[in-house]
Amino acid sequence: MALASAAPDEAAAQPRDAAPVDAPAPDALAVPGSVEPGATVDDPMIAGRRRPGYVTELPAPVVQNNVGAVSAPPPEAFPTDQFPIPDRWRLVTALCPDKNFVGLQTVCKSRFDPYHQNPLKADLPIQLDKKPFFLPITGDDWFFGINAISDTVVEPRSFPTPVADQTSSYPGAIDTFGRDRSLVLAQTGLFGFGLTKGSTAYKPPDVEYRVLLAYQVNYVNVQERRVLHVESSRPTHRTDSFLGVQEFFIDKHLGNRSDRFDFDSIRIGIQPFQFDFRGFLFQDNQLGIRFFGNRDNNRYQFNLQAIWRLDKDTNSGLNDITRKPRDDYILSANIFAQDFPLPGLTSLASFTANFNRETERELDHNGFPVRPALLGDQRPREYDVYYVGYSLDGRLKRFNLSSTFYGAFGEDRNSFFTSKPAKIRAFFAAAELSYDIDWIRVKLSGLYATGDGKPKDNKETGFSAIFENPIFAGADTSYWIRQVVPFAGGGVNVAISPRNGILNDLRTSKEQGQSNFNNPGTMLLGVGADFDILPQLRFSTNLNHLWFENTATLRELRNEGSIPKSIGWDLSGALIWRPSMIQNVVFRLSGAVLDPGKGFSDLFTNSRGDDRYYSVLFNAILSF
Repeated sequence: MALASAAPDEAAAQPRDAAPVDAPAPDALAVPGSVEPGATVDDPMIAGRRRPGYVTELPAPVVQNNVGAVSAPPPEAFPTDQFPIPDRWRLVTALCPDKNFVGLQTVCKSRFDPYHQNPLKADLPIQLDKKPFFLPITGDDWFFGINAISDTVVEPRSFPTPVADQTSSYPGAIDTFGRDRSLVLAQTGLFGFGLTKGSTAYKPPDVEYRVLLAYQVNYVNVQERRVLHVESSRPTHRTDSFLGVQEFFIDKHLGNRSDRFDFDSIRIGIQPFQFDFRGFLFQDNQLGIRFFGNRDNNRYQFNLQAIWRLDKDTNSGLNDITRKPRDDYILSANIFAQDFPLPGLTSLASFTANFNRETERELDHNGFPVRPALLGDQRPREYDVYYVGYSLDGRLKRFNLSSTFYGAFGEDRNSFFTSKPAKIRAFFAAAELSYDIDWIRVKLSGLYATGDGKPKDNKETGFSAIFENPIFAGADTSYWIRQVVPFAGGGVNVAISPRNGILNDLRTSKEQGQSNFNNPGTMLLGVGADFDILPQLRFSTNLNHLWFENTATLRELRNEGSIPKSIGWDLSGALIWRPSMIQNVVFRLSGAVLDPGKGFSDLFTNSRGDDRYYSVLFNAILSF
C-alpha cells in the first residue's frame, strides 16, 4: 500500500526524508532500508527509519543465571534498541580459554599473572555461590585480593666493633676496637590479603579488611664477642627467626561529602603511618586509629591519628604483638594542600605530640638494656614533646623540590646529665633540590638538626625523631643511614646513629629505645644523580659530607677535652634492575664507603689502622 493513503495527521508527522506522497510503491524499491511488503505505518519499525513519538514495546526482562553477579537492570532502564549485560566483569573472560582470538589475549591470563585481570588481585567481584566458607559476606561488590612479597638481603659490612671487657675471640686483642667485618643474611616473606566492598575504581571503598603477616629468618656473623648477645660465652654468630603482624585493620567509609567523592573514613588497627613526605619524623606500621578524608575535589587531605606503639622484635624489627604495647603514645594531625603556595607544590602542615611514660627498665631479646639508655645517671626517663612541622613537595618549573622543617618543644622530666627536669627546644630542617636533564636527574641535599651545646643546663636542644626512616641523600644505600655505629666508651649498647636513620641522637635503637634530646645533632651536605640508563636499569650515586652540629654531649660522656665536628665523607652507589620494567621483580646492588673525618677518627681510633668502613647490599624483591 502506498504512503499516500495515510491519514493527514500521520503524514505530517513523518520525518523530513520520508518518501513523497506520489512515490512508487515500496515493493518497487530494491534498496536497503525499504519497507517490507505488507508493512503499515502502524508497525513498530519501518526498516531503516524511526518514527518520532512512537514507543515500542519493551523486551522481556533478562533472566539472571550467573549467581553472585551484579543483577541486571530492568528493561525500563534502557532505550528499546539496547539491552542489559548480565555481568560486565566476566563478559569477555567467559570466552576464555580461546587463546586464538587476538582480542582476548589480554584477559585470558593465568591467575599467577598480577598484571592482567585476576580474581586474586581484586579485579573481579566475588561470586557468592563460589565464595570460600570462611568469608562471612552477603551482597554484591565484594572484592578479594592477596599479595605476597619475598625480600632477600645479603649484606657484608664493616663498622667500629668494640672489644668486650671480659674476652675476645682473638688472642692479643687488647685494643678498644677489634675486627670490624660482619655479614648479615635475611630472608623475609610477607603475605597479606584484603577484603573490600565497593566499586573502588572511582570512589572510596565502603569497607576494607586488611591483614599482612611477615616472617623473617636472619643470620649474623661478626668477629667479636658480646656484639650479638650480652653473654660473652655466646658465639659470634646467630640465627634467629620471627613472625610479625605488620597490618591488621578495618577501614570504614563514613560517607561522601560531595558529588566528586570527597569523603571521610576511619581506620582502626595495625596500619602504616607516615607523618611527612620523606619519613624524617615517623614512618612505621603501628597500632592506632586514623580518621582521614579530603575536600574540594581532593585538593585538601587531612589526617587525625592516635597511636599506641607496639614493641618490636630485637633482631628482625617486626611488630611483636605477644608483648604488651609500650607506654608510648602519639597524637598527630596534619593537612595537605595541593597547588599551595604555588601551582605544582603541595604543602603539609602538621602537629604531633609524643607522650612517653616508660619508667620501667627493659632489656632486648639479646639481653642488652634498651630502656633507659645507659647514659649519664642511667635513671628511667619520661617526656612530653610536641612537634610542629611544615613540608613542601612538588615542582617549580623544571626543578623538583622537597623540604621539611620541624620544631620540637616540651619537657624531659629527667635529664640524664642533671637528674632534673629540662625543657626541650630543638629544630630540624632538610631539603632536596633536583633537576632533570633528559634521562639524568641531578640532586642537591642539605640537612641540619640542632645539637645540645650545654648538656648540664635545664634545656635540651638536640633534635630527635620518634621513628625515622628517611628517604633522603641516598637512603639506605648510604653508609651512615644504613649502618649502626656504636658509641663505645660513652654508653652501653648506645649508637651514635641508628640503623636506617640519619640523626645522631645517641639511642639504643629506634625500634625499642626512647627519643633523646641530649645529643650532638647532625649536619649534612650532599650531591647525587640518578641515571636511567635503560627502562630496566637505573644507576644512582650520592656523595655526602656529615658533621656533628655540636660535640659538647660527646665530650661530656667521653670525658674528653675536644672532639672535632667532622664525621667524614659518605660515598655510595646503587644499580637497580627491573628485568621486565615492572615493580614485581626488582634487584638492587649497592655499595658505600665512609672515609672518616677528624671527629669520627677521634671517637674510633684503633691500632689496626682501619681508616675506612664499607657497606655492600644485595637486595632482591619479588612481588605478587
